Amino acid sequence: MKISKIIVIISLMCPTINHSQSIPVYKTNEIISIDGDLSDWKTPFLGPFVIHNSGEKATQNTYVSLSWNDESLYIAYRSTDSNIIGKPQKKDSPVFSTDDLVEIFIDPDGDGQNYVEIGVNAFSSNYDMLLKCISPVCGGWSTTTAFDIAGLETQSKITAEGFNTEIKIPFSSLKNIKNGNFSKPKIGTKWKGNAFRIDFGNITEYIALKPYKSSKHGFHQTEEFAVFEFVE
Repeated sequence: MKISKIIVIISLMCPTINHSQSIPVYKTNEIISIDGDLSDWKTPFLGPFVIHNSGEKATQNTYVSLSWNDESLYIAYRSTDSNIIGKPQKKDSPVFSTDDLVEIFIDPDGDGQNYVEIGVNAFSSNYDMLLKCISPVCGGWSTTTAFDIAGLETQSKITAEGFNTEIKIPFSSLKNIKNGNFSKPKIGTKWKGNAFRIDFGNITEYIALKPYKSSKHGFHQTEEFAVFEFVE
């Protein structure tokens, strides 16, 4: 059995960290291929995700793992899904309204004012958008899919249990966030954000790695974002 498989098994047995304020992003020296095959993924998976505004158990499990090197951020999802809904769609299609997908929100400077949302469905179709808070308490947002993450790579792979997804985000592309105050992370750097999944089925569930106390703005509770901490 590969070491990576042992890590996955152990992580699935560990208690959920959904209520933790800090999500580790592990440094890696491995070459990561964005192909949806997680058999060579080395860093632990965290979860399972829960209903985003209650913390209750989701119908189907979702786990996520985050890693980084000097050039990019990598995210991997393992989603159980007995009835995958969706289809291949064009870049920046609103798949969040129709398809089973996973999402990542990242706010490098943590001010809740300019942050990135990326979504990928089970068929590898993705969108990337920039969100700008337009009220003092982020009660409304200005969004644009005209913002593109240069070098963004995404790939999903349907499995017997559901689907896996991998995402690569080059740090160089985040320098283009206007007023984003981006700087390349180093060990100890802390960002804000959260990881999500929308599961369409007999019932639709909106689930998150870290749940929120409030349900006022859906996934967009910037004041309740988790801390992503870059570690060894």
